[in-house]
Amino acid sequence: MDVSIIIPLLNESDSLDELNSWISKSFESRNLEFEVIYIDDGSNDSSWIIIEKIANSTNNVKGISFSRNYGKSQALRVGFFEAKGEYVATLDADLQDSPEEIPVMIDKLIKYDLDMISGWKKKRYDSFFLKRLPSSLFNFVARLFSGINLNDFNCGIKVYRKEVIKSINLYGDMHRFIPILAKNEGFNKIGEHIVKHQPRKYGKSKFGNERFIRGFLDIITLWFTNRFGRRPMHFFGSLGTLMIFVGILFTLYLGYNKLFIDTTSRLITTRPEFYIALTTMILGAQFFIAGFIAEIILKFNVNKDKYSIKNKTF
Repeated sequence: MDVSIIIPLLNESDSLDELNSWISKSFESRNLEFEVIYIDDGSNDSSWIIIEKIANSTNNVKGISFSRNYGKSQALRVGFFEAKGEYVATLDADLQDSPEEIPVMIDKLIKYDLDMISGWKKKRYDSFFLKRLPSSLFNFVARLFSGINLNDFNCGIKVYRKEVIKSINLYGDMHRFIPILAKNEGFNKIGEHIVKHQPRKYGKSKFGNERFIRGFLDIITLWFTNRFGRRPMHFFGSLGTLMIFVGILFTLYLGYNKLFIDTTSRLITTRPEFYIALTTMILGAQFFIAGFIAEIILKFNVNKDKYSIKNKTF
């Protein structure tokens, strides 16, 4: 298998037949064996019925249906697991990205020996204030934190080498940061390809403006887990050590002051410095305990899939 095309979707029944025909036409002139994997993320329209119909009439189409809506990351996760192609492409089902870009991106990936290549919707048809401006700010922060020079981290159309998608762990809403996850796993050769953005033909966007706030928080989370996720005690232990050290300094100061400088002063337990020392040492001990608990959780954590598959066509 040369190419696997992963398409997560939610309530896109109007576009599926047209999208599948568009994909087939895009690969007609190419000597590439490809498969299409649709992941229905808990749709409540007729999306799954259409996917079953397409899969039953076409050998290279597979369908997976979740029992409820788990989110795009989990849909991509199961798609990546099922993908058999040497190259794996992701594509949204809303017809706003052209599948004709995929063979071109694969050629570019091979030519420049890249690990992955991300689409860039340089010219967009979205609202400036509701979509384009927040997206620009989000991408600026993502570039700043990651050091990856991409203009559109969240573009739905991307192409990867198989090794990349088999190495990354998707969870939460981390599908927005697949380039960062790939870089964290050592896949540093990341390119960009300008794609044509189509106006939405059917339905409406599934994403609200709150995703941008969540996106900024996810970037910070990703930075933290990448730096301390493998050894959380390095973070919590460092904080605990600092707090205990501050507490000891206050304690030594109080003792020295009482014994050698101001022997007739009020009791140590009536001074605010005593409670600062006590609080910092207690907090330091708690940070150490948190570090130990995090290490234990990390050691015994089983990476379970966070989705339930209702139906498959294969």
